[in-house]
Amino acid sequence: MARQFRVSHRRCTNDNVRSERYWTSNVQKKATLEFTRDRKSMSVLCAEASGAAMLYVKGAPESILERCSSILLPNGPVELSAAGRQAIRSSLAALASEALRTLALAQRSGSEDLLSSQLLRDPANFVQLKQPFVVQSFPQRTPAAMAVPCLRQRIARQVNVLHRPLAGFNAVRHISRERYNKLHKESIANPEGFWSHAAAAVSWSKSWSTVLDRSNPPFYRWFPGAQLNMCYNAVDRHVEAGLGGSNALIYDSPLAGVKKTFTYSELQREVSRTAGALAKLGIGKGDRVVIYMPMIPEAVFAMLACARLGAPHSVVFGGFAGPELATRLEDFQPKAIIWASCGLEPKGPVEYQPMIKEALELVETTPSVRICKQRPEAAAVLDGDLDWDDALATAEEVACEQVDATDPLYMLYTSGSTGKPKGVLRDTGGYAVALKASMAQFMNMAPGEAYWAASDIGWVVGHSYIVYGPLLQGCATVLYEGKPIGTPDAGAFWRVVEEYQVRALFLAPTALRAIRRVDPDGELVRKYNLSCLRSLFVAGERSDPETTRFYASILNVGYYDNWWQTETGHPICGLQEDSVGRKDGSAGLPLFGYDVAVFDERGHIMQEPNHAGHLVVKLPLPPGTFPSLWNNDEGFLKSYLEEFPGYYNSGDSGVIDDHGYVSVLERSDDVINVAAHRLSCGQIEACIKAHPDINDCAVVGATDELKGQVPIALLVLMDATSRAKEDIVQEVKARVRHDIGAIASLAAAEVVEQLPKTRSGKVLRKNIRGMADGKLPPIPGTIENPPALDFALNGLKRMGYAKGL
Repeated sequence: MARQFRVSHRRCTNDNVRSERYWTSNVQKKATLEFTRDRKSMSVLCAEASGAAMLYVKGAPESILERCSSILLPNGPVELSAAGRQAIRSSLAALASEALRTLALAQRSGSEDLLSSQLLRDPANFVQLKQPFVVQSFPQRTPAAMAVPCLRQRIARQVNVLHRPLAGFNAVRHISRERYNKLHKESIANPEGFWSHAAAAVSWSKSWSTVLDRSNPPFYRWFPGAQLNMCYNAVDRHVEAGLGGSNALIYDSPLAGVKKTFTYSELQREVSRTAGALAKLGIGKGDRVVIYMPMIPEAVFAMLACARLGAPHSVVFGGFAGPELATRLEDFQPKAIIWASCGLEPKGPVEYQPMIKEALELVETTPSVRICKQRPEAAAVLDGDLDWDDALATAEEVACEQVDATDPLYMLYTSGSTGKPKGVLRDTGGYAVALKASMAQFMNMAPGEAYWAASDIGWVVGHSYIVYGPLLQGCATVLYEGKPIGTPDAGAFWRVVEEYQVRALFLAPTALRAIRRVDPDGELVRKYNLSCLRSLFVAGERSDPETTRFYASILNVGYYDNWWQTETGHPICGLQEDSVGRKDGSAGLPLFGYDVAVFDERGHIMQEPNHAGHLVVKLPLPPGTFPSLWNNDEGFLKSYLEEFPGYYNSGDSGVIDDHGYVSVLERSDDVINVAAHRLSCGQIEACIKAHPDINDCAVVGATDELKGQVPIALLVLMDATSRAKEDIVQEVKARVRHDIGAIASLAAAEVVEQLPKTRSGKVLRKNIRGMADGKLPPIPGTIENPPALDFALNGLKRMGYAKGL
């Protein structure tokens, strides 16, 4: 049965001018949208009162757009170029595709209200029809100037402004199976052709000799021979294109009480002056720089200034302990270190100088250049260090230095706890190509829109999606110095989204769980107007199904769980097929260039779906991924390529289902072996988190003399929970036994105040598991909340574990 909505029409008439055809649509259903159940004949159409079909989104746009001369805006019609017609044609075609997906969802769910909530609210072609618009055509004989008065008087009251400009690029995050298979196959079978096409969106000063150098596998190189500058592509190019007045960087610090916005022209000036100051101090192409700063604009200026000079940078989390900073200084051997006097936490400032001093005392060779940005909350006493403001006072702006595409842009250390730190190397050219494609195609962002990755610049998400990715796309990127809760409340993130009209929000599931712990019913979500938000991206850990369902529903936006790592630099998985949609707990389909497979314990590829094993990616990896480790090719081979020859070993375990969707279960060493049965910690945790009183949990395997290992759980409750803890623990145990099976029965469970996690949101299971067995594994420098280790230890002792500690 077709679904129909009434259409509101007006015809503009007078003796000289006749408006022949127009098309209107908005969320008040002023357009007729006819949905048929036959996918082949699916159409979104607008009809005249007489019933004659005027415009079919699928197939017919060409006929009307050929006669379409203008688009009506509040100040009158704007003439359409051929490119403008093509943009509208592509957008309407994408709208039809979204309609098909919506219809399929409606058929599966039986929902009758999906049209207004999904199709018109957030169509996949990025053209949000939140206000009506008109495509107006005139007879060839009628001068456009004669049409303006009539249009303004008769139609302008009905028609407001487009919610935003029509986007000319093409989204692929929701994709048909046919198109996905075609593009993904091409990216694997012919990576040179696929990525050379994507590289056209990047500005190069010199073209490449070959797209992919395969001469020394597994050390592959992308775009050798080419030259470019990352800072030019991220900043200067937009200014030269006339976008200097557009917002580039939005700094919001509830901790400092400061808000400041930088346009692209202002960002260019700040970055080029910072680069000039560094150049004056002898920093140039190839010199290495460590950046030890909190989430302040100067940190972004420093990163981009290094890129401008061709000086590789290594950002270290602000506030890292002295020994952790020392290991990175010793390995990277920087010529300069740029630091800030303090970071800010809800409890007060955290002075950085003690950590800097301790680190410099531990290394043999200290950086010859040290620059400190003084903050009013806690100034440092400088001893041989230059003041940031003084260094920039006399600095001159400098131009971009061209570098080879294979030259390093930055090096980022992974959070290893023992042995030599692993410095992940990132090249320049391949990274620029990958991020530009990711922002346009997967993140669904258009130039001029606001994008927010609620992360830290010390993490790979901060590099890719706070700094380089959004700026490459010409977006405004939000730099937030605050917390998901406590600055001032659990509505902080939603306040930022509303205030800056954020289109896409990227964050870790642990942040969502922290918010929900305080605001379990989403009352603070409803406090803000979040109609601007169309996408929520989550990564850093597996998004449990309960969290996914709750926020996808209450926000009513696309929810994209994506899986990737520091080593890859951008998502491995995250796409969703049109006819399938989101699968709660799954990271979706592999993105282009990633040939993902599952290996069993014997090193064989699992051909059948839905069997858990080691997640691997076939070589060569796509552009933007790491070519090796910093000064450690041997470690690169041993850590990632030795176990499964010809494949990158992600270190994660998971499954690929019959739709090709990848679900990441946990790290490969987070598997419990109970009486020869391998159990997934992630699967048990997902079951526990479905309990309405549970906010978060950690499941680990504790040593057992009889069974080898048994699962035990630490539980974090919702703040609003008033029930007896003992009752909740018993319910959790019963739920696991019922939902997963007797073999997975929890040997013990205990409620704790919080779980120990890294600053990127990963639970320190290795430490919890070690303490349960009476050991104290080294504490990683990336830990976010050290007191939580005591909470976990005490919880383990109450369960009868952690003996001797």
